Amino acid sequence: MAEAGAHVVAADLNGAAAQAFGAELQKQHGTRACGIAADITNPDSVEALHREVLARFDGVDVLINNAAVDDVFNGSADEVIRLENYPLSLWRRALDVNLTGTFLCSQIIGSEMARRGRGSIINIASTYGVVAPDQSVYARPDGSQTFFKSPAYPATKGAVISLTRFLAAYWGRSGVRVNSLSPGGVENSQEDYFVRNYSSRTPLGRMASAGDYKGAIVFLAADASSYMTGANLIVDGGWTAW
Repeated sequence: MAEAGAHVVAADLNGAAAQAFGAELQKQHGTRACGIAADITNPDSVEALHREVLARFDGVDVLINNAAVDDVFNGSADEVIRLENYPLSLWRRALDVNLTGTFLCSQIIGSEMARRGRGSIINIASTYGVVAPDQSVYARPDGSQTFFKSPAYPATKGAVISLTRFLAAYWGRSGVRVNSLSPGGVENSQEDYFVRNYSSRTPLGRMASAGDYKGAIVFLAADASSYMTGANLIVDGGWTAW
């Protein structure tokens, strides 16, 4: 978004990291950018974030709901991450961040967009919100497997897609467009065997790179998608085509 000329506010639980990221964006792209600490599961925190943004800028034109938690475990998957043993606390945590956080930011910031009569909300979902996880991609070359994709992540991402459609229908006459983006997996220092497994599962034969979603995000934010709302844009290298 900064590359495309947008003023950017980055929000994160880690306020110092958000501020550093905002400063780096401003330095690299010459656009106004800042970072603000926020807990998207707390309505008071989201309200405070919104007030601070409005104090710095005229309004919010684009909201990207990107924050989420995904399970990472050390040790045996049989102990925790298999469906049979999956802790209710982790299920509730994923619902709180991935779904409730998206709801609160959309409710609070999107309502102001509706009052202004314009805006674009982009909810980051996942291919795992469209199709079930392929657990076999997490298998090691020797056939052992200590990680399984949990039920919480795909369940919450599927719910994000449904929430997107609700908001699109609700705010369509108010000039607010709401779409979701379902990305595929991004290569990011995973084990070699996982990268190979995942890549072999996609028609393009690779995982996404960090920059593969730039065009999709800018498209959904800009007037190029002015007649698009309630849609789920899938950018996954063909993962869901098979």
